[in-house]
Amino acid sequence: MAEVGSNYGAVMDIADIPRAIEWQAEHAERGGSPGTARVIRGLLAVLDSDTAVGRRMADWEGLTLKDAMPLRVHGGLHNLLLTGEDMRLEPVYAGLTTDQDMVDRLVADLIATYDARLLPWLDGPPQTNEAGRSASIMAALLWLSGRLGPRFELNELGSSAGINTMMERYRYNLGGVRVGRKGSPMHIAPEWRGLPPPDNPVDIIAIRGCDRAPIDLSDPEAALRLKSYVWPEAMARMARIEAAIRLAVEKPPSVARQDAGAFVAELLSTEQPEGVTRVIFHSIVWQYIPEPVQLQISEAMEKAGASADPAKPLAWVSLETNRETFAHELRVRHWPGDDEEALLGQAHPHGAWVEWFGD
Repeated sequence: MAEVGSNYGAVMDIADIPRAIEWQAEHAERGGSPGTARVIRGLLAVLDSDTAVGRRMADWEGLTLKDAMPLRVHGGLHNLLLTGEDMRLEPVYAGLTTDQDMVDRLVADLIATYDARLLPWLDGPPQTNEAGRSASIMAALLWLSGRLGPRFELNELGSSAGINTMMERYRYNLGGVRVGRKGSPMHIAPEWRGLPPPDNPVDIIAIRGCDRAPIDLSDPEAALRLKSYVWPEAMARMARIEAAIRLAVEKPPSVARQDAGAFVAELLSTEQPEGVTRVIFHSIVWQYIPEPVQLQISEAMEKAGASADPAKPLAWVSLETNRETFAHELRVRHWPGDDEEALLGQAHPHGAWVEWFGD
């Protein structure tokens, strides 16, 4: 699965700041969030401003989109609204203020007013955790169940707040295939395109994850920060975060504060129960893992896969972006197997729909 590490190529390699901001704004528009697009586009007017945020943006070192720099600032601006500290962006997100010049002036004024408060938002990438992506992961498990058996041990890379590390507690309707915990407050039912996934049994016996800086959903301030990275127009996503918070308060997800490379190395060195498929999975996170660590993980998985047997299978499930098409692709590789990666489908990055290719 080494090619997964090369995702987010052409576009993610954009270093030109204005071009990157404009691309991110267009991406938000295509994603059905025109107000968010206007606010992001308003950052262009800040680049020449005499503010700490503007100077840091203008002098950004690195790949602007790979670092998600525009979304870092947008998260801070959205947080002003969510905390009630400044409500001036509300009519923009509601579609009442649509003139870009007006939005530009508003964004510039907000950054000038809250310069010191917004500057730390540039220190780290967005913690975007989306339960809707678990629809693709569950579909992959249904597919794997028919090949390797129904029992799984799941291990997630880049778990953030661990929302998808609670996926065994969700209920799903995947093209008419219903699976998961009945009565769960988290109901995942994306628009399904293509044939439904195979209706096989899935038994998740254990699930855990890792993140270099996990978010504690039971901490109101941390949960609010997570919400800040959600585009305000995405009300369904907000509802899913609320459901995830409820479940996390009942029983916190298991997320180790650990680098992905170390997590995988440690995991693969531990004894695996017989009759259980060990699964590594991740969604929209590979771009944030440094290339040396990507290589380390790939080599570790290849080595472990070479010694996998039918009693102790290994699988790698990913929902990541294709560098050529920018489609979010669901890919699976498993050992023992035919050593080929299977492209099972494509999905909306926030889980609105899944297009199934699998047999």
